[in-house]
Amino acid sequence: MKPEEKELIKLRASIKDELRDIFEKNLKIFDWDIPEADDVEASKLISEVMQTALDELKDDINSGKYSNY
Repeated sequence: MKPEEKELIKLRASIKDELRDIFEKNLKIFDWDIPEADDVEASKLISEVMQTALDELKDDINSGKYSNY
């Protein structure tokens, strides 16, 4: 097993928790700004933005942006 894979095993839960925290923080902001907001719709919109950001990050990785981080 590569060292990066071993490190990911240790960090996996933390990374997932941090991502969920960001999502929930933004969902709360929707509720504060729009009290009558549809939480399911807001959740979908937020997750779409997060997915776009992840896709852009993957593109950056594949283009070598993090080769010598």
